[in-house]
Amino acid sequence: MKRFIVLVLDSFGVGAMDDVKDVRPLDVGSSTCMSLLKYESPKKWDNILGLGLMNAVGEDYKEFKKSEKAIFGTSNLKHFGADSFFGHQEIAGTNPKKPIFSAMSAHINDIESSLVKEGFDVVRLEKDGLELLKVDNLICVGDNMETDLGQAINVVGAMDYCGMDMIKKVGHIVRQEVKVPRVIAFGGSKVTIDDITNAMITKEGKFIGIDAPGSGVYETNYHVEHIGYGVDTSKQVPIALHKVGINNYFYGKVSNIVHNPGGTNFDAVDTDEIFIDLLKDLKQDKEGFYFINIQETDLAGHAQDCERYIDRMNLSDAYIGKIMNLMNHDDILIVMADHGNDPMIGHARHTRERVPLLIYRLNNDKLINIGNRVSMADVGQTVADYFNTEIEYGESFLKDII
Repeated sequence: MKRFIVLVLDSFGVGAMDDVKDVRPLDVGSSTCMSLLKYESPKKWDNILGLGLMNAVGEDYKEFKKSEKAIFGTSNLKHFGADSFFGHQEIAGTNPKKPIFSAMSAHINDIESSLVKEGFDVVRLEKDGLELLKVDNLICVGDNMETDLGQAINVVGAMDYCGMDMIKKVGHIVRQEVKVPRVIAFGGSKVTIDDITNAMITKEGKFIGIDAPGSGVYETNYHVEHIGYGVDTSKQVPIALHKVGINNYFYGKVSNIVHNPGGTNFDAVDTDEIFIDLLKDLKQDKEGFYFINIQETDLAGHAQDCERYIDRMNLSDAYIGKIMNLMNHDDILIVMADHGNDPMIGHARHTRERVPLLIYRLNNDKLINIGNRVSMADVGQTVADYFNTEIEYGESFLKDII
């Protein structure tokens, strides 16, 4: 039984892309991996080091050395900016198109009107001369303050009181009124609407939203749905595989953001939960495409918490070793990222970095460099190629690694 496993360590970039000086000057000098390596906290990364992490970085650092037997490469981000939603769409085989960045203030009247028409009670909250929306005294709608400003609108709810279905409903109403890349509908337990509204902040005199980490919504029972703009899921690898009878198994955030018709989804944020469920399925030797996102690394990056980030990487590395021990001769594993989130760069947003492509096949005894790929969609095309089908976008590197 053939299995292809793509494991995304969310935000674990290996160095700023060449274009950041022009398109994202605040990201100049970023390298999530190197920042974590330089941070004085114990690191247990033997497995990813053996898979060629430092080869992908391009240099040794102290005791962290390049591997002599690894299949490795890197990839640029084809999508604009540095975004988890569009990053995963790209990995799945999308050729990203650029939507329209704008502040929620440009759409607040239309959003408010649509929500009222659907029977919601809507009030405006003001700070520093800007306004966001509070819906049924349970949910806030405002700009996303963690990523590039104008890139997303957040719908943030106190989930114990409104439930995730209500948060999603509000999110889809907002999606109809805006052309920003993403509307992100999310909530958490053990927070109240007061916790959320007390975390209201403004930036640049134009953007107003909730400081999500500061509100506490990420801490307990976090749930999220990413509602994107302009993605053609019919051209992605899950659809291509489904058409030829190959099963798709999605774990973590990817189950919320990539279309998976007829597939199996395990929606979780906790790193242990995700890996435990993945290992349970792998032990059953089920053929298919396994697509996993480990989100807690990204959450630590947003919090600029190196200790937490390293802890999640240590845990992930241990589980990667367990995955490798379960692999058969024909199986392929790719450990990668979707962008960067350098916790030492001086801001709490994603960083536009190249991502590592660390590839494992049983009994590999060579050093193979597949180079720096133009798009992460090459991964999706390689998955399709492995299962004897194809998608429209991306260039397979399967022949280079088998």
